Amino acid sequence: MQNDNKNTLMFIVSAFAILIGYQFFILGPQQKKAEAELRAKKIVEAQTAATQPGIVLGPDGRPAPLKLSRDAAKAQSPRLVVDTPALSGSISLKGGRIDDLWLKQYAQTTKKNSPPVELFRPEGAEHAWFADFGWAGANLPGLPDSRTVWTAAPGQVLRPTSPVVLTYDNGQGLVFTRTISVDANAMFTVADSVRNQGTQTLSLAPYATVQRQGIPADLGKNQIVHEGAIGVFGIDGGKSHELKQQKYGKWKKDKPLENFVSKGGWAGITDKYWLTALIPDQAQDITAQYRVTQAGPVDIYDVNFVGPVKALAPGQTLAQNTRLFAGAKTVPLLRNYEFGGQPPAWWKFWDEKKAEVPRFDDAVDWGMFRFFTRPIFNIMEMFFQLVGNFGVAILLLTVALKLVLYPLADKSYESMAKIKKIAPEVEKLKAKFKDDPAKQQQEMMGLYAKEKINPMMGCLPMLIQIPVFYSLYKVLTVTIEMRHAPFFGWIQDLSARDPSTFMNLFGLIPWDPATAPLIGAFLSGPLHIGVWPLLYGFTMWLTTAMNPPAADPIQQKIFQFFPIIFTFTLSQFSVGLVIYWCWSNVLTIFQQYIIMRRYKVENPIDQIIARFQGKSATAT
Repeated sequence: MQNDNKNTLMFIVSAFAILIGYQFFILGPQQKKAEAELRAKKIVEAQTAATQPGIVLGPDGRPAPLKLSRDAAKAQSPRLVVDTPALSGSISLKGGRIDDLWLKQYAQTTKKNSPPVELFRPEGAEHAWFADFGWAGANLPGLPDSRTVWTAAPGQVLRPTSPVVLTYDNGQGLVFTRTISVDANAMFTVADSVRNQGTQTLSLAPYATVQRQGIPADLGKNQIVHEGAIGVFGIDGGKSHELKQQKYGKWKKDKPLENFVSKGGWAGITDKYWLTALIPDQAQDITAQYRVTQAGPVDIYDVNFVGPVKALAPGQTLAQNTRLFAGAKTVPLLRNYEFGGQPPAWWKFWDEKKAEVPRFDDAVDWGMFRFFTRPIFNIMEMFFQLVGNFGVAILLLTVALKLVLYPLADKSYESMAKIKKIAPEVEKLKAKFKDDPAKQQQEMMGLYAKEKINPMMGCLPMLIQIPVFYSLYKVLTVTIEMRHAPFFGWIQDLSARDPSTFMNLFGLIPWDPATAPLIGAFLSGPLHIGVWPLLYGFTMWLTTAMNPPAADPIQQKIFQFFPIIFTFTLSQFSVGLVIYWCWSNVLTIFQQYIIMRRYKVENPIDQIIARFQGKSATAT
């Protein structure tokens, strides 16, 4: 039975390792194939015409290489300044598009005076990213496009208290007005209207698009984080909603064109921490599209939607309001927009009946276990509001989980202590019945029954830890609240690995191992082991030493290597996760020590204390 217990534990640990490997090295399961029916032919034609990439053309009419600097690309158009508490940048009058944004509240690194995070960048620069809005119509000349220069009163600055107004007269009877407003955080509202001053009735459809012209090489490489197209679409007349995602690589390779028919909803492009999302009127029927096209050497990633075609009679005006979220995916902010400023209590995270932007916090990649990862984050967020430090919030979360699981863990550690106490008797039975395995097993089961021991109870702590570990790992990886969140001392970013390393004596030697010739990448990679991973390795060794020894000598050797293996493994994880695991081990050690003292079982802590005192360790 004890051997079965150890085999089960090994299976659980192996499953745990496979789970991590799966998240890192294997793409998630393919989303089910479902092509939504296309809208009327006129709408599809209008959508295609409206959202063609606006790549800069060279003298020969072919797409020109993207060689402009950001400032040079920005200078290709007159602009209106954007200045809010959260954003800075400008709006291009050429195209009337939002294409130049910086996130003032987020720095690129933890270094002092680090520049803010760049979100949008103008067309013509490498990796351009922008939002475009307008009207589409089949065979209608004079509609504003990416080359149209809008007119604006001089001196306008877009602030939360002052919208900006753009106008364009196409000289053929259509007058366009665009009013752009923004709140203090990350939500723009683009109010477009078109007035028909001609003599013929026209058919127009509103559209909006978020477009990236090429992406940095490091995007879309992290398998645990979704980066690419994302949207929530209303089905069954908007009664329910579906989340649809396409990672950059699979988007280009497997589904370069995907259409969705929706009532309301939202769609956009997301990176790990940043989101640009188009939000139409939630009562409006739209045709949305995820599309990848090529313009010369550049891949164009485009998420767009087209509204219904409407007739515009002479003297009449059509209007369209579209919101654009352009900012960081902070969960409270997303929830605030989702519920129109009145989100439900944090423990009612599933309540979507009154959502104004359906499932907007699903822009955060909660994963397939969202029913567990979201509560974990909500509890940690509650602790953060109390203490103001996410590292301390992780410690409090660990204590809370330990308290909830205390009765079950207590029974488990009690069983393990008893097994360790009767280990000498078990060894005697093995020696006595070494030639009769069946009798040996029978006698051991009798001994367990006599001592009221359930060997399987020893596996429960590890089994319980797996979903908690995964959920916290996911939360620390995908939520921006952990990004650049400090703990104490040298830990200034809980989402990154421990910056210290034993290779330079934790900073005492003024040398960066990454600069070593030939082996620098190895020293700063697998051999980069900081203080917290080493503390974790020590606590894991101590918990392993406090557990009953494995029945099989080979298994004993394997278990002895586990602390070393996991020290190297977790050294590459976010330090917030290592802090959680280390603190969890400390609480486990404390609980096990009390139980082992209660049952007068020898333990390594007493042995270490006795060694320092020059005495022999005896359980009292």
